[in-house]
Amino acid sequence: MISLDFNFNILTRDLCDLSHYLENQVKVGLFGSGVGLSLVLGFSAAYTCYYLLSVAKKPQLISGGKKFYHFLREQCPVVSETYYPTFWCWESRIQTLLRPFVTAKPGVVYKNELIKAADGGQISLDWFDNDDSLSHPDPATRPTVLLLPGLTGTSRESYILHMVQQSRDLGYRMMLANYLGRKGRETCLKGVVVFSAGWDVFKCTASLEKPLDRFIFNSYLTSCLQASVHRHRPVLEKCYDIDHVMKAKTLREFDERFTSIMFGYPTNDDYYHDASPVHRLKSVQVPMLCLNAADDVFSPSHAIPVEAVKQNPNLALLITCHGGHIGFLEGLWPRRSTYMDRVFKQFAKAVIEQGSVLQDLSR
Repeated sequence: MISLDFNFNILTRDLCDLSHYLENQVKVGLFGSGVGLSLVLGFSAAYTCYYLLSVAKKPQLISGGKKFYHFLREQCPVVSETYYPTFWCWESRIQTLLRPFVTAKPGVVYKNELIKAADGGQISLDWFDNDDSLSHPDPATRPTVLLLPGLTGTSRESYILHMVQQSRDLGYRMMLANYLGRKGRETCLKGVVVFSAGWDVFKCTASLEKPLDRFIFNSYLTSCLQASVHRHRPVLEKCYDIDHVMKAKTLREFDERFTSIMFGYPTNDDYYHDASPVHRLKSVQVPMLCLNAADDVFSPSHAIPVEAVKQNPNLALLITCHGGHIGFLEGLWPRRSTYMDRVFKQFAKAVIEQGSVLQDLSR
């Protein structure tokens, strides 16, 4: 706080001196007068103060186990750092909307593998083997990171490509799939990190039905899902009323008319209950770090399962004040990695290289 006061005093003094100079020396210019420049400088100073005092904050780290909590503090410095959202776009919706457009897309070449399932379907896996790895040259022992994209995400999403790049820098192999499965302690997974999860589908859907968020996000996501259905219409229309599905205006209507029926649920509420990860947190047996932003309209703050996390020593929750939904932009021009990418990289490295420390967290 002392350094903040010191910096603020210096900033105020310098701005006052510059304002006085401009008022006396600059009569006509880009802003019309020195007074105009003074107003701009005053607004800039006020905005900077607001940003430093109300926007840039350290995230809140919550864990059900002291061992996991201290592991994260020691091995992942990013969880203790102040998160400075991009100065000019820290608002939730702007972060969410801009991230796909402003962040660069690293060049990644995948090797695709198709696996036939017992029910006749196919599972598509995208591999990045990282054969040029210097730290893990032997493919037999090279660590593998499994990525599961979001609802409408693919292996070409910018946030996925950045995680692949982070793993490549660490020398790891990457695999992208659609479903994690359920193995408990028998799984070969050493750790899990989850970003911007929609913990309670009821609350998440209700949040996206507010007028502004329905206009910005809900209608668009619904149309994306409808486009996916339309691509397979010749097959699906034998079992479902596709015309009725294509008339859905919201995610809830789409789920009522298609998703819940496809999975055999008697009601959409039954489907939403089972689709809410919050009900499964007590069963998590692998160390799992979850990153959420308190301003995420897809997963509002009142839906973040703080109390459930506190009951399981395998869980940790990192909550930032800002970041939106899979946004977490930082830097003046956020072309490169985001705060989320840094969390991913540090956690992946810690779990793979120091994972033995995480064994038997419940003890």
